[in-house]
Amino acid sequence: MKRIWLLFAQAVTVLLAAYFVVATLKPEWLNRRASLGGVVSVLEAPATPAAATASGSLSGAAKKAAPAVVSINISKAAQPTPRSNDPWFKFFFGDQGAGQQQVGLGSGVIVSTDGYILTNNHVVEGADEIDVALNDGRHVPGKVIGTDPDTDLAVLKVELDKLPVIVLGNSDALEVGDQVLAIGNPFGVGQTVTSGIVSALGRNQLGINTFENFIQTDAAINPGNSGGALIDVNGNLEGINTAIFSRSGGSMGIGFAIPVSTAKQVLEDIVKSGKVTRGWIGVEPNDLSPELAETFGVKADAGVIITGVLQNGPAAKAGVRPGDVITQVGEKSIGNVQQLLGAVAGLKPGAATRFALQRGSDKLELDVTPGLRPRVPARRVPAADDTE
Repeated sequence: MKRIWLLFAQAVTVLLAAYFVVATLKPEWLNRRASLGGVVSVLEAPATPAAATASGSLSGAAKKAAPAVVSINISKAAQPTPRSNDPWFKFFFGDQGAGQQQVGLGSGVIVSTDGYILTNNHVVEGADEIDVALNDGRHVPGKVIGTDPDTDLAVLKVELDKLPVIVLGNSDALEVGDQVLAIGNPFGVGQTVTSGIVSALGRNQLGINTFENFIQTDAAINPGNSGGALIDVNGNLEGINTAIFSRSGGSMGIGFAIPVSTAKQVLEDIVKSGKVTRGWIGVEPNDLSPELAETFGVKADAGVIITGVLQNGPAAKAGVRPGDVITQVGEKSIGNVQQLLGAVAGLKPGAATRFALQRGSDKLELDVTPGLRPRVPARRVPAADDTE
């Protein structure tokens, strides 16, 4: 019996060795056999999907999302020239007229079958007329439902049937290195798709908006892409393209998009009430540094130090003092000024929230009742050019 098993084991070993030699040196023999016999081995089964993945085509994602990305054309009334009504000016220089009508170009994303469109505030700001052009050739007037300059977002509405709608993704799950596509209408040449990766997350302190938490990408974004879609490989919306870093006016591989998590919150507030409501506590925050910690005599190595407190503001009424270091708002840990701004902005005005602080070497907790954040003009810097 042992001899039979030994012969069987030797035969199997020889057959397997022969199989691997043929698979290595003459794989076409095995493929021919499979095609003739109508049977594919387990090892060969993944060949088709592996080949499809290796091709790297993102056409499926583009086809899924592109119909929901629109081109937005705006026009502003002509501005009268200075002193155009001055008779002496007309006598010497003639009638200069009322000036020329201003036009602009941007992009947008349809996010609802009801006709709601997300775009940038700077695309539609001051517009007298808005024309929305769909990828299928249809044109329809757009109406501004609400804007949020603090995040540079705006919501439009169009009255049209059978609208293609993009699927909202989860920008909180994005990671550096993930592939993304940017879709928009750069320079008015028509809808264009570019590809790249997520270069960085949580970009802030760029001086573009009040609330900054940008997705940075090297997917080419150019003037006209503002308000367009940044999508993942599944065709889901991950961000709204907003700005580029450029010294030439064109793409240099550094573009910024507002995460869809932020855009979704703004969309819901504007659709519900026509405006975005944010919390405010009335403090002057600064990132904690050894110099500031020494100046205020605080023994903290993490958090945001408060260098000023508005008299009779929500924070002052709750007992917050200059030199306090805020380390937590509700359940959110605070490590920098942008995190504090975002956490406070997300609070409901009038509803008390527990703040964790450090004062000197003592740790304490205070209940702060935020007020309604006043509107503040968004900041701009030449280094982060708008893509309109």
